Amino acid sequence: MTDSNLDEKAASPTRQGLALIARFVRMHPSSFFMSLLGGVSWALLVVAATYILGRITDEVIEPAFEGGVSASTVWMAVAALFIIAFLRGLSVVIRRWFGSLTETRAQATLRAEVTDRLLVMPMSAYRRHPTGELLANADVDITTGTQLLMPLPFSVGVIALAAFSLVSLFTADPSFALVALVLFPALAFLSRYYTNKVNEPAAQVQARLGQVSSIAHESFDGALVVKTLGREGDEDLRFQAAANQLRTDRLVVANMTSVFQPLIDLLPNLGIIALLLVGAWQVDHDEATVGQLVQAVALFGWLAFPMRIVGFMFESMPRSVVSIERVDALLDEPVDAAAQAQVSAAGSTDELSTSALPDGPLAVEMSAVSFEYGETSVLSGVTFTAPAGQTVALVGSTGSGRSTLTNLMMRLDEPSSGQILLGGVPIAELNPDELRSAVSVAFQESFLFASSISDNVSMGRELTQEQLDDALDRSRAGKFVAKLPKAQETILGERGVTLSGGQRQRVALARALAGEPRVLLLDDATSAVDPVIEAQILAGLRNSDTTMLIVAHRLSTILLADKIVHLEDGRIRGEGTHQELLADPEYAALVTAYESEELQDHDGHFAEDADLEVDATWGEAVLHPVDPVHPVAPDEVTE
Repeated sequence: MTDSNLDEKAASPTRQGLALIARFVRMHPSSFFMSLLGGVSWALLVVAATYILGRITDEVIEPAFEGGVSASTVWMAVAALFIIAFLRGLSVVIRRWFGSLTETRAQATLRAEVTDRLLVMPMSAYRRHPTGELLANADVDITTGTQLLMPLPFSVGVIALAAFSLVSLFTADPSFALVALVLFPALAFLSRYYTNKVNEPAAQVQARLGQVSSIAHESFDGALVVKTLGREGDEDLRFQAAANQLRTDRLVVANMTSVFQPLIDLLPNLGIIALLLVGAWQVDHDEATVGQLVQAVALFGWLAFPMRIVGFMFESMPRSVVSIERVDALLDEPVDAAAQAQVSAAGSTDELSTSALPDGPLAVEMSAVSFEYGETSVLSGVTFTAPAGQTVALVGSTGSGRSTLTNLMMRLDEPSSGQILLGGVPIAELNPDELRSAVSVAFQESFLFASSISDNVSMGRELTQEQLDDALDRSRAGKFVAKLPKAQETILGERGVTLSGGQRQRVALARALAGEPRVLLLDDATSAVDPVIEAQILAGLRNSDTTMLIVAHRLSTILLADKIVHLEDGRIRGEGTHQELLADPEYAALVTAYESEELQDHDGHFAEDADLEVDATWGEAVLHPVDPVHPVAPDEVTE
């Protein structure tokens, strides 16, 4: 956040609101000034209309009672009123059109800035911000933050109308202007008082909106857990509590507004009453004409409703300021240098890296790598090498740091010390595009988009049909995909809910394989896949030149590895082959736990992936029994 922004935060709500308006104007000055032109033109035309109305009263209506008005004079009066009305309507169209254009453009600009920042934020920022809060920042906060732009040109027009009216009233009769000089400062004071008063409650409302959005988002995402545990009632109560608090906070703002708005409506009407009393005396003593009084009353009448718009703008200011402060807090999040470089390089053909990876299989080397989440140490001095073309299994208890290593390898996080080398080149020196074309990752949580299977696998990459088919076949997803209603063009439900857990993982694995990576990271990426199919997948991958790092928790997977790295508490406890590590009691106990878990899984957990080879509405498949502790060789099984 810049120093000027800090100064704005320390300023009064009104000054903050004006600074926010200036910021929006700088975004799109042309459309704003066109809307301003419409608002000021409207004010001039209103004053002109009241002046003509006064002249008509004196020169047409009064003489008409005496029968001394010609038809041409009447027609001229009608024509003048018609022209003024037409021009006033045109000014309203200009004001509204360009005002709306300014608002929507500002929203688009802010949403683009938020999207750009979301793309380059480090993973640590996503851990700090709930998804519902981020959604509120990108939607509700931006909409609320820019809502003062639509009434702003009208409000400026009303202020201009007040100024022009004051000049017109002084010209007509100074005593009429004195009434206005009392009224206008009273309105200004009332608006400022309200703005200062409502600022804190408005901030509370916006914060509460983010909380409600987060709770709703969690309930939607965790629907399966909520239903299986029968916690619908608890979730309902949790949401109701937040929603009720939001209602209470909004009522505080509404109560203030319910007092403020009637006062805004009342003051111009009190001005009209005062004006009639003063004007009647002036007319009675021939110090003002009836037309001048009509002109003055008409001006005050025109001010009555528009002043509500000014009130709405002042009412909107605190909410807008608070909303944009929330957006700015997101925009002030630190940038992931790797992601920033990748976004900047998108679509560019320039060579951004000074380091080129060697041809052929790539070795992965961890050199004294350490990492912390906040003040919690996750990895400490981790050093090992995955030789080119070999498979390395990372084993350890939950929280040992295995998944963190895959995040560091993809530069989703940066090590606090040490370095990671790929083919002898530090990954920090690589162009992110080069890194991510050489290294692919598949996670246990296999996220699929609500799009076709082909789109989910290609992810915007220009793949040939042959490459797409090969990726699906290598992940053993080709056969069940072919049985879907539209095969590869079948549209999946949100997050891929129309597929089983194992099927989702295989499609996600195909996505990782489609880029033909030279290094493949599997972070429990086949945990929901039937062990037989997993054996086929891993055996097929081992036959390639791909270097694999596998976060494993199945003995059958561990036995396929050329090398095993045993992690505990963020440190390497041992590395070697399975037989070599069995001499360590902790490793032996870990393997025993893995065996027990596999046996429990085999008692039915993988029926979803094997029995439901295709969704129940789309077809059937046969379960292949397997001993997870002593898996059959890959060439002895068929899908």
